[in-house]
Amino acid sequence: MRAVWLREFGGPEVLVPGAAPDPVAGEGQVLIDVAHVNLTFVETQFRATGLGPFTGALPMIPGNGVGGTVAAVGPGADPQLLGRRVISSTGGSGGYAERAVVPAAGLHLVPDGLALDAATALLADGRTARLLLEAASPAPGARVLVLAAAGGVGTLLVQLAAHAGLHVVAAAGGPAKAALAAELGAAETLDYRQPDWSARTAPVDLVLDGVGGALGRTATTLLRPGGHLLSYGLASGSWTELPQSEIDARGLTVLTLRPTPDETRAATAHVLAEAAAQRLHPVIGRRFPLAQATDAHRAIESRATLGKTLLDI
Repeated sequence: MRAVWLREFGGPEVLVPGAAPDPVAGEGQVLIDVAHVNLTFVETQFRATGLGPFTGALPMIPGNGVGGTVAAVGPGADPQLLGRRVISSTGGSGGYAERAVVPAAGLHLVPDGLALDAATALLADGRTARLLLEAASPAPGARVLVLAAAGGVGTLLVQLAAHAGLHVVAAAGGPAKAALAAELGAAETLDYRQPDWSARTAPVDLVLDGVGGALGRTATTLLRPGGHLLSYGLASGSWTELPQSEIDARGLTVLTLRPTPDETRAATAHVLAEAAAQRLHPVIGRRFPLAQATDAHRAIESRATLGKTLLDI
């Protein structure tokens, strides 16, 4: 089968297309004919440094999320899964390929009426967005600042928060990204490429921060006394640092996202159902063929993409 190999850590050019043995479904596993691969920013960080939530010895086929059709089932897996459209995490490797083997227990069936590419785009970011709002549990009408509002998680957060009756303040990099956030339901938009961006809105009750670094730190200055911060990513390369003395002085609450497997599965099912009902619309901004994984990583790292980037097979 065709695949993309990672044999050393480094720039996007270390992703090299090549042949790989066809995987075989083992006990409790299924074989998926992959149609779409869900790319995340954290995969670019792992490719560059080897650091992050994924593990595996090099050389490896990277990729943590796929959507496709079940082509074979291993011993102990339900034969009725054959031919079903599914999405699944791979555990951190094996996704950039024409076929992938995953545990049957981790599959999510794609609802009727939902396109497979849209379901794949929801796999990682959709559940994250849902879990963030569940963890923060803001009151109806609360002012919520979403950083990187035009990204994969951000575009879904804006929609889910707006549908929940929250006042969404969307911060994004550039006019096109701010315009997209407004189309998705943001009540206010801010361009954080402008040096005074944080002075252009009122205090907020909650900051949802997937960026970190200096941008995340500036966002915390917008929190009202008693406000909440939930950081879930470090696209800038570092987490948002907020001194404990300031947390105490301002009465802030710093939340963490630590969902159980059951909560994660429920969140995925929720966003798939919402998308099937046309209440949630994943934004697929860029698509690349499998052999152009290098170009896909470059596009993501350039911050030029909107919403989700997919590899199509």
